[in-house]
Amino acid sequence: MQFHLDTFRPGDPDLFPSVEPASDEIDVLIVGAGPAGLTLAAYLSRFPTIRTVLLERKDGPMEKGQADGVSCRSMEMFQTFGFAERVKREAYWVNEATFWKPDPEDPARITRNGRVQDVEEGLSEMPHVILNQARVHDMYLEVMRKSPTRLEPLYGRAVTGLRTDPDGVTVDVEHGGKKESLRARYVVGCDGARSAVRRAIGRKLEGDSANQAWGVMDILCNTDFPDIRYKSLIQSAEQGTVLIIPREGGYLVRLYVEMDKLNPEERVANRDLQASDLIAAANRILAPYTIDVKEVAWWSVYEIGHRLTDRFDDAEGDPIPQVFIAGDACHTHSPKAGQGMNVSMGDAFNLGWKLVQVLAGASDASLLRSYSEERQSVAQDLIDFDHEWARIMSAPPETREGEDAPRFQKYFVEHGRYTAGVSVRYTPSLLTGDGRWQHLAKGFPIGMRFHSAPVIRLADGKSVHLGHVQRADARWSLLAFPGGGTPEVQIERLRALCARLDPVLEAVTPKGGDPDCRVDLRAVLDAHHHALDITAVPERLFPAKGALGLRDYEKVFCSDHPQGNVYDMRGINRDPGCLILVRPDQYVANVLPWGEAAALAEQLGGIFKPT
Repeated sequence: MQFHLDTFRPGDPDLFPSVEPASDEIDVLIVGAGPAGLTLAAYLSRFPTIRTVLLERKDGPMEKGQADGVSCRSMEMFQTFGFAERVKREAYWVNEATFWKPDPEDPARITRNGRVQDVEEGLSEMPHVILNQARVHDMYLEVMRKSPTRLEPLYGRAVTGLRTDPDGVTVDVEHGGKKESLRARYVVGCDGARSAVRRAIGRKLEGDSANQAWGVMDILCNTDFPDIRYKSLIQSAEQGTVLIIPREGGYLVRLYVEMDKLNPEERVANRDLQASDLIAAANRILAPYTIDVKEVAWWSVYEIGHRLTDRFDDAEGDPIPQVFIAGDACHTHSPKAGQGMNVSMGDAFNLGWKLVQVLAGASDASLLRSYSEERQSVAQDLIDFDHEWARIMSAPPETREGEDAPRFQKYFVEHGRYTAGVSVRYTPSLLTGDGRWQHLAKGFPIGMRFHSAPVIRLADGKSVHLGHVQRADARWSLLAFPGGGTPEVQIERLRALCARLDPVLEAVTPKGGDPDCRVDLRAVLDAHHHALDITAVPERLFPAKGALGLRDYEKVFCSDHPQGNVYDMRGINRDPGCLILVRPDQYVANVLPWGEAAALAEQLGGIFKPT
């Protein structure tokens, strides 16, 4: 973490000096303070030149219940906001998953069939964890309160209407019986499955229902079931299925319990199910084991449904979108795969930096079209995955001849990368290269999230993760890997590279701005960090920045990490080396040959306006 750039600031380094908005005009109006809305608000709150307003229909912040699974990919995203370590400290870590099926000798009883490591080795430096959604909200709210804008949600505000015109968007709001209208340049609806914003722009959730009722409850209990502190999938012969998710704190546990099949057109509310019904069903499924529930902290029942909108904005044809929807406002599904909160936050993380670039004047507003283009296909993949997962979870337990593992166990293992959140891949576009030079860095697939690796920082010998240099600050990263040769040879190659890149990077850097304020160049030498010192590197990798012109010591790394060499771990070609361009949302935008300034200039020129 870097601070004290412009002046010495005592106290909490996460608390930024407060900055008054330059204008009363609203740039971005966010509707809904759920995972998507708070992710976007936290991102935008760090930019004092952008006036953001966050409205929430409820009277206060969430306290308990709803989502709890945090994927590895979301943890990587949390790192950019600065609270991943807090989540790791508080959360339950999902290390292994166990699977139970009917005992072949006595199908009325269940027996453990197998166990697997929850996340495959080396997939991410971050764990898969379980933490109450309300605590995730708390951490986003803290980021907002400490930001330069001191952004706070406005609670008790219900959106009743919305109108667009060429100059912006008018939103009608009710608060305490009073009505008012707000004007904004852009509106983002993160207001759930019954989204008022979605309805106002004429989008519809289309899909189907599985006509299956499930219950979910967070409980404090005693039990003789031995795997109560493991993530466990239990399928009985005739009583249904239970999914056990241990919760943070060592005692709390969540149970997803299969209930009754619903008749066509029947709603789950017609069954008048109670928490006692969920407990009874869980005990039937877990036989011969029992659960003695001491307290129900939260419970709910729901129907499995899979629904999606055809677009995530209000644009029809060529016009630039002015209204966007994210999270449950544009995709709904069952909660058992643990993807709802994660994909919703991914929506907002994708949109946040694009709004910043457009509002800061760095990019043309046409960049905003890419949000729906990229995230709608991600949501479609989620719907397809969840549809199959829900079907398998509710199907009778069976295995194919010659197989020991039930289908739900095989499906879980086969789709581990998906549930970890790291399988998203954006297709070639203005923002994502076509892969012609992918062979130069096979471990950094273009269009997929940047797979971090450990390195040693040259200036102080500190072990760090290369992916952790990015922050939620809308900056692009350009990583230079000079390849083989002696340290001195690599330094000379960096000097020649910087001479070629200087005009390219200057073309997208605003006058008077720090040299890395839009594209942050860093280098990873294939050398031991004792072999040279930081003052040997070229000026662009050791720049003077800020009001005091202080040197940045944290832009150069070495590969001599005891856990492995990043060149070998990620298949980086040492001869002739390469450049990796990474988007602000941590996705690889391109792999370029060493010194390929022309292709870099062409890609950046299509994204940024010339300064």
